[in-house]
Amino acid sequence: MESSAVRLRGLRKSFGETTAVDGVDLDIRDGEFFSMLGPSGSGKTTVLRLIAGFETPTAGRIELAGRDVTRLAPFERDVHTVFQDYALFPHMTVEQNVAYPLKIRRVPRAERLARAREALAEVRLDGFGRRRPAQLSGGQRQRVALARALVGRPRLLLLDEPLGALDLKLREQMQVELKALQREVGITFVFVTHDQEEALTMSDRIAVFRQGRIEQVGTPAEIYERPATPFVASFVGTSNLLRGEAARRVLGEEGTYSVRPEKIRVLKESADADDPGHVCAVGTVAEVVYLGDTTRLLVDLDAGGRLTALQQNLETSAEDVAAYRGTRVRLQWHRRHAVRVPDSD
Repeated sequence: MESSAVRLRGLRKSFGETTAVDGVDLDIRDGEFFSMLGPSGSGKTTVLRLIAGFETPTAGRIELAGRDVTRLAPFERDVHTVFQDYALFPHMTVEQNVAYPLKIRRVPRAERLARAREALAEVRLDGFGRRRPAQLSGGQRQRVALARALVGRPRLLLLDEPLGALDLKLREQMQVELKALQREVGITFVFVTHDQEEALTMSDRIAVFRQGRIEQVGTPAEIYERPATPFVASFVGTSNLLRGEAARRVLGEEGTYSVRPEKIRVLKESADADDPGHVCAVGTVAEVVYLGDTTRLLVDLDAGGRLTALQQNLETSAEDVAAYRGTRVRLQWHRRHAVRVPDSD
């Protein structure tokens, strides 16, 4: 059987009395774009540093391409890491920065410069080789850092929130480019982020971290549409959780259910509610948030609890949607869009 690019078994890391990583088991497939997603302090960056060799595990085992690297130094692993701050040498040209890992490995000068130019072409920076990092934009510096990481063709590329310093528009552009680049070069990417949209946009699979443990591993669609725990449902995107008595009154049975806001239609209170395939809940609009292309409505249900519904602004303005506040509405969604999630601590 073909080995995984990364295999973690029983991985633990403690700093004094604080346990940052608590018994992580994980397999990352060769050639996939894998994201580790979670809030600050959830353990995702520590796992990345353990894979890179910057930290030594308290317990557990790390395998890269079937090789036990648990106690090996970073330079003994076929891995490169890209950080948020790029870590470029300001006194070197772009070309020299990209070629530097090859220089350390004593690759002949002509070959390393040729490979550096090839790597710059891959990230669409041909012709920028003689510039200094200070002469580049944030997005261009990020591409230089990627080119430097790719020039040695590592088996594994680790990316620690590499887009965090970019503004929103550039970050969205780089998300698309990064995923396209990963497909082109075929190297396994392991990407750490706290941004749910970023993880959903780029990943083949995602591991959601919480308090040093993995809550769920799955494709973006699985994570979003079928969250395994209330934490995943609430952390990945915006989710509504119907629980206990409110769930019994609305859905006919108790438990915890996740319903995504975009699945909910907002109708007049008097709208027909006879469709057996749909669930309805009546309530009062407590708040309206105008987002330009959409409007978010927070509705207090007569059955108890509050649901958020997302409505596209096809023909409405900010003034129109503001009139919703305080009105009575009927919320409707298909029964299959109420996903039961196991209760957790």
